[in-house]
Amino acid sequence: MDIFDKRRARPRTGDRLNVWRASLAVLALLAAALTAGAATITMPLSQVKPGMKGRGKSVFQGRTIEDFEVEILGVMENSSPKRSVILARLKGRGLETTGIIAGMSGSPVYIDGKLIGAVASGYAFSKDAIAGITPIEEMLAVGKPAETPLPGPARTLVLRENLSQDELAGEYLKAMAPAAAAGRTGQTFAPLSLPLVLSGFSAGAFERARSFFAPMGFLAVRGGTSGEIRPQGAPAEPALRDGDAVGVQLIGGDLDVSAVGTVTYVDGDRILAFGHPVYNLGAVDYAMTRADVITVMPSLESSFKLAATGPVIGRFNQDRTAGASGQVGVLPHLIPLNIGLQAGPGVRKDFKLRLAADRFLTPALVNMAVSGLLTGEERSYGDLALEFSADVFLDQGGLAVHLEDLYSGGYDTSPTSLSGLLAAVTYVLLNNGFKDVGIYRIDLSVKAVEEPRTATLEKVLLDKYEVSPGEVIKMQAFYRTQKDERQMEEVSVLAPALPAGTEFQLLVGDAATMQQVERAQYRIQEYVPRSLDQLVRLLSNLRKNNRIYFRLMASKPGLFLKGEELPNLPPTLKTMFASPRSSAAGPTEITRSTLSEYQMPVPYAFKGGATIPVRIRK
Repeated sequence: MDIFDKRRARPRTGDRLNVWRASLAVLALLAAALTAGAATITMPLSQVKPGMKGRGKSVFQGRTIEDFEVEILGVMENSSPKRSVILARLKGRGLETTGIIAGMSGSPVYIDGKLIGAVASGYAFSKDAIAGITPIEEMLAVGKPAETPLPGPARTLVLRENLSQDELAGEYLKAMAPAAAAGRTGQTFAPLSLPLVLSGFSAGAFERARSFFAPMGFLAVRGGTSGEIRPQGAPAEPALRDGDAVGVQLIGGDLDVSAVGTVTYVDGDRILAFGHPVYNLGAVDYAMTRADVITVMPSLESSFKLAATGPVIGRFNQDRTAGASGQVGVLPHLIPLNIGLQAGPGVRKDFKLRLAADRFLTPALVNMAVSGLLTGEERSYGDLALEFSADVFLDQGGLAVHLEDLYSGGYDTSPTSLSGLLAAVTYVLLNNGFKDVGIYRIDLSVKAVEEPRTATLEKVLLDKYEVSPGEVIKMQAFYRTQKDERQMEEVSVLAPALPAGTEFQLLVGDAATMQQVERAQYRIQEYVPRSLDQLVRLLSNLRKNNRIYFRLMASKPGLFLKGEELPNLPPTLKTMFASPRSSAAGPTEITRSTLSEYQMPVPYAFKGGATIPVRIRK
């Protein structure tokens, strides 16, 4: 009976097999779970030796990740301060003939299945695909928690009291003029260029963008987007993989500007890419996109991947020397730029863009986007007049700068002036020095006319040249348009309360005339606002082209202090305000004071000036 019981307790052969299979399945599931959660195994730089062979991963067409061969040639230590580069020869996937391909930046390289770093640099015109690999230790140091974005490199724009919109635009364009690109030779070891895909730009706008970005290490190419549209709030796509193509989107929407590289390392929803900086701005907030590689374009100088970017799937939050770090599924803060363009009765186009938020980049992107759309939609040659209004809204305090004006000229002068103005205002606001503010939204409405809209002052007539204090003076300003049409504007002003026999001047002119008078009057060039509110008022009150300005002036002593004119001060107050203790801005003594000022909008870009003397009746 005991024997019978023992035999019954012993499992049958089929049961033992089922238990074994179930255990194996559980172990397999456990191993898969552990593998999915584990980060890629890495190899320290100290273990990398010449002669080692491995493989790299990158996308050469579509989204398919393919392998290429890697042979380690050596390690160049201290190639830059405290940094090393692994030198390797690449083979396979046509690299023997194309050389290293722009867009491979970030392609991961493995030895014995361990990640050693990312393809990141090379020699121009090299006959062999000799690449510099950024060690993975240096890239892992990039993937730290995001910091608050810091200001980009500051460049000072000169501000002046009663500055014109033309002058501010000119100051910005001069300050942001691209530096001459240093030519790369076969002996220069440098980071690989990032293909910068520009979609929706005209040929002229593309060339201007190319000249701006080339000195920064970008290879600008004209391309398109993938056409994928993901609904707002839709769940993120599957996570990126090591070797996937990835994009940094600077402009999205109806225009697209995106740099394309390769994912190096994935740890959950966090990624490392490129192996070299995008802009090296530190803590950033770039949009991250997928990218489809259409084909590889061979070139004697630099072959590149022609790619199309997809929807935004995350954000890059670090842009450092050793690469960029980002997170999938977390969307960036982008600045909406809405542009309405009216080219005729009932002909209106609306464009919606999203710009990367950065103190240095955003103004440049505004300049590029506005110029690109206007030159693409309107004529590039011949006369073109642009009448516009714009609002730049700040993200705090309910503050906004309002701009309006009219630009008229040949070739692309009008679009360049308009885009330069909007970019300059954006730059000054983001780098204001008073408060850390951002741009909430930019709205621009433009009416385009394919004809000249300029006018020149001919003469000014008064109904009387000797008046009593407070008496109405009727004034007629005659001007002639470029079409030889004569126009007249009538204005009434009140005679100032001055002693009998005093002479005063009535100035009539354009923005440039008034600025010339003010510079001689105040003997000061630069102007420093005292607060963000005052800066916003200054920008909103920039002198405009489509205005006739009227100004009454007389010989009355005073001070120009902190952007304010203080006329006819008593001696005691004058001494107090002029004291160095009361003002560090350096007050300027003036001999002529402004009594009143008026302005009249006209549908032309107005030019000319005149001064009419008037006397107070005895």
